[in-house]
Amino acid sequence: MLLFDIVLAYLIGSIPFGVLVGNLKGRDIRRHGSGNIGATNALRVLGLPSALAVLAGDVAKGIAAVLIARATLGTLAGEAVVGLAAIAGHNWSIFLRFRGGKGVATSLGVAFMLSPVLTLAVIGVFVVVVALTRYVSLGSVVAGTSAWLIAYILDLPPAIMAFCLVGGAFIVERHIPNLKRVIAGKENRLGRARGSENAP
Repeated sequence: MLLFDIVLAYLIGSIPFGVLVGNLKGRDIRRHGSGNIGATNALRVLGLPSALAVLAGDVAKGIAAVLIARATLGTLAGEAVVGLAAIAGHNWSIFLRFRGGKGVATSLGVAFMLSPVLTLAVIGVFVVVVALTRYVSLGSVVAGTSAWLIAYILDLPPAIMAFCLVGGAFIVERHIPNLKRVIAGKENRLGRARGSENAP
């Protein structure tokens, strides 16, 4: 049953909401802005309502994966593994030739189902970093890598701490190009005008 859940979660995670919403508006989000399929690029390219729709869809993928595992497996470790499969689906979507997004919103959905308190703390870290730097990418990386420490401080179960370690590694791996641009001073900041959507 675990293998079935992993495959199903991967397929659910592979649904590219950013591409689907962009197509509804007549734009391939992968060809504009940063080229990413997530909510941040959707905000830059498609506007706030579309970005919120993409965000909701990507978060829902993580929630759905954990709900499936909870109903069929009934173990926290199973929920964490199946949740990671959904994140992997988003990052390396079978529908996009194994390309995809950065997994932050889907990770958020999984984390919320595993521990709402942890999720709120991680969101707090994200908000502070983005408020100080206006780099969404940097906020995502700092929040993702701090999740394990927060889980440790909260004395959460080992399965959740393991999820935080692997999920955080996913986030760092997907943001390496962004981090290089941050260091070089070339990363787009939050609030940049949509007219700059063709910037690298």
